[in-house]
Amino acid sequence: MIKKLGGSFTISALAMLLLSTCTLGQQSNSRHQLDLSQRIRTAPESVFKMFSEAGMKPVNHELTQAQKEKVSKAFNLLPPLHQRILTQHLQSISFMDNMPNTALTSLLDSGDGPKKFNITFRAGLLDETISEWASWKENSCFKRTTDSSYAVRVEGGSLDAILYVLLHEATHVVDAVRNITPHASGSRAVIAPTPFTKGVWRTMNVPDDRYIDSLLEQTRFRSGQPMPISLAPDVYRKLAQTPFPSLYGMAAWSEDIAELATIYHLTAKLNQPFHVVVSKDNVEVTRFEPMKNGLVQQRLKQLRFFYTS
Repeated sequence: MIKKLGGSFTISALAMLLLSTCTLGQQSNSRHQLDLSQRIRTAPESVFKMFSEAGMKPVNHELTQAQKEKVSKAFNLLPPLHQRILTQHLQSISFMDNMPNTALTSLLDSGDGPKKFNITFRAGLLDETISEWASWKENSCFKRTTDSSYAVRVEGGSLDAILYVLLHEATHVVDAVRNITPHASGSRAVIAPTPFTKGVWRTMNVPDDRYIDSLLEQTRFRSGQPMPISLAPDVYRKLAQTPFPSLYGMAAWSEDIAELATIYHLTAKLNQPFHVVVSKDNVEVTRFEPMKNGLVQQRLKQLRFFYTS
């Protein structure tokens, strides 16, 4: 059984399906008592099966000591609520080589007990900074072959990329436990909004009418297809007129909360930069800085409970 949960950053049509999935797998056990960074295990068989049935062959990645230290540091930098929720609900984390997407959060079969999750990461992430990885992800939205004079990059600081993706995926776990966004039965289901989604989302993956734009609807995380990079300046100008923190945040309300929480924590709590720069012939033409967007700032009060003791 596969249920929509959220997470993952993907580059192929099939991986787009994996972009927001949760799988049912292993049984829960006493491992949840371990420190978070000590919960590294081989991914659930259900995750391997999902990939193998799609013709992919990811393999388990054994972390080096240096990589383990990066994971430990990332856990230590999470917001207080994330750490508490993960201590109770994260059964394991896993790393794979040859994984088609960046991460996958899986709901495990824990019987009648508390919800338990596994988060599986693409191991190559451990060798990238946030700026490097985020620039790769952002560029997956565009076809540069249409005009090589344009370039898109994300200036996200030099912290390890695992921090960004762990924070994003951990927010999905917090969301699943605390119901920050509604848990709809289907993408078209109309359901009572939560404070976070009210006035921003109409259904799980359809924004409020005020924020539906014909150009933004063509972007990869809305349409599934990359667009000519020459449109990038207009794309980010349009995005700045919405309350969404990123293009990926427009994919669904679960990605919206994960992106907003992640970018806010990096910038406001860890003092890191985060903005997208579009240049033409090496000259900046557009800069998208979500935390300076008034519509985004109005939503930050929804994140206060992440930091309460």
